[in-house]
Amino acid sequence: MKLSNLFLVHGSGDNTVLVPTGAADFSGVVRGNKTLGAILDLLSEDISYEELVSALCSRFDAPREVIEKDVSVALEKLRGIGALEE
Repeated sequence: MKLSNLFLVHGSGDNTVLVPTGAADFSGVVRGNKTLGAILDLLSEDISYEELVSALCSRFDAPREVIEKDVSVALEKLRGIGALEE
């Protein structure tokens, strides 16, 4: 899976913003923290769920279960707005 090219990511400090292009069906802005920023950064290339979780485990000092939950929630929301290519 990877982030659709119909969405643009902008990061500033600990804040991340995901913005659709005019061709996307979603209209709005998704705001998130540095965890979402890291997820979106990793989704710039094709990556599996397991690879995504493992990469985040090496970046953040948190239990794997917490990271898995955060990734699952983020991916569900990204799917819901059509931001993922699978």
